[in-house]
Amino acid sequence: MPTFEYTARNATNGQIQKGQLEVASRDDVNSYLRKNRLILVSVREAPKRINISFGGAQRIKTRDIVIFTRQFATMINAGLPLVQSLTILAQQTENKALAEVTKAVVYDVESGNTLADAFAKHPRAFSDLYVNMVAAGEAGGILDTILQRLATFLEKTDALVRKVKGAMVYPAVIMSVAVIAIAVLLIFVIPVFEEMFASVNLELPLPTRIVIGMSQFLTGYWYAIIAVIGGIVFAIRRYYATAAGRKQIDAGLLRAPVLGDLLRKSAVSRFTRTLGTLISSGVSILEGLEITAKTAGNMVVHDAVMASRQSIAGGETIAAPLERSKVFPPMVISMIAVGEQTGGLDEMLSKIADFYDEEVDVAVSALVSLMEPAMIVILGVIVGGMVIAMYLPIFDMMNAVQ
Repeated sequence: MPTFEYTARNATNGQIQKGQLEVASRDDVNSYLRKNRLILVSVREAPKRINISFGGAQRIKTRDIVIFTRQFATMINAGLPLVQSLTILAQQTENKALAEVTKAVVYDVESGNTLADAFAKHPRAFSDLYVNMVAAGEAGGILDTILQRLATFLEKTDALVRKVKGAMVYPAVIMSVAVIAIAVLLIFVIPVFEEMFASVNLELPLPTRIVIGMSQFLTGYWYAIIAVIGGIVFAIRRYYATAAGRKQIDAGLLRAPVLGDLLRKSAVSRFTRTLGTLISSGVSILEGLEITAKTAGNMVVHDAVMASRQSIAGGETIAAPLERSKVFPPMVISMIAVGEQTGGLDEMLSKIADFYDEEVDVAVSALVSLMEPAMIVILGVIVGGMVIAMYLPIFDMMNAVQ
């Protein structure tokens, strides 16, 4: 049964009262108020408070937020009132979770909250960056411009994430195929050869004995293997959940060959674009650095950005702590230093971000081109080696017959 929020006036003393009723319809609200000598002023259905991470609710994707933001900016720029724009967006969005969130935002705005405060109540839909930029747009009277910048920023950030994830798909598929192929050979094929060799009482070569031993271990102790792998994964995740563990693992990933270069370039692109967008939107540089650190996605980068924030608070520059972190390339440090000196830091950060977006494309292509032949060779050596090991005794038997 729906819940209705009502505002009513006392018929005796004229005082305004507000409350909630869980009834079937608005007419029932009116009937209840008349019985209690109250005059209805306004009534609306209370928005549902949803949890978009649990309970089977539809997930809100970045693409949904991008479309929402772009359409919102267009309507505000065309002169539509804020509440009307949000109401239209709630009706036309295909994502049910986002529709419910938007209805809740409409209710909060009608209740006297700012748009930024209403968005802040839904952190899984609207990030700290989103909320702070909307707050800056409201304060400066340029909400439509800020929303357009937000939409552009989210589109480019989402594209960057998809590029990095896309680079991981191919090796993950090849590794999965390799593991499945090896498991099938060890579980179903090798035991057949083992029985055949046992029936002829033939002394087996070392490679064959190794492969048969692997097969016996896998079929006899598969549960132990799964338990060990699960334990290792659990231990790594627990260690990564600690500050020291996350920093050590993130630092190791940045030092990894090929992959580390890709992660470093994507981190630089995300940092510069996020900070540049925030500064150009009127967010203070100290607040912008704090938000950027939270969205860095790498503890090493997070610490470097927070060190820059402390440096700025102490009256120094951003560039010096970034240089000491050894995470950011010299070109980035130099361009940030020039941007600070000339007062055009936001433009300089945007230029760096555009450049490193292209660099990420090149790094992704290099990673894929390197992984493709390497994975094929590894798969061929493992599977081919196992097949050859099983045929060696057959070759010995043929030679013995001749």
